[in-house]
Amino acid sequence: MAGSERAEAGSAVVDFVLVTLLLVPLVLGIAQVGLVLHVRNTATAAAAEGARAAAPLGSTPEIGAERTRQMIRATLADRYADDVTASTTVRSGIPATEVVVRTRVPALGLFGPTVPLTVRGHAVREVAP
Repeated sequence: MAGSERAEAGSAVVDFVLVTLLLVPLVLGIAQVGLVLHVRNTATAAAAEGARAAAPLGSTPEIGAERTRQMIRATLADRYADDVTASTTVRSGIPATEVVVRTRVPALGLFGPTVPLTVRGHAVREVAP
């Protein structure tokens, strides 16, 4: 071995460790953002579907809330469907149904601290002519 080759022996391990220290937190951060967005998008879609289920003539807000819970439980863990409420309301002078999902999503890893998340779904309510 020449002198310059001996001086660089083992530097690949150091390079690997330094790059790994940068890449692992980056990859975990991207995965965490993906998890939070998945929970938010699923809850939003379920709330909108629940509002649509409660909107037809003869339907009740309770039907919409239950439909929302079913959709969340089918896709996510049961704990995300613990606080679901539905009500009739008026938006811009038009009768509507509103489903609200309040939950907490993990902010740092699956078992870390959580942050609150509230999403709402709306649908125009059918009325008798």
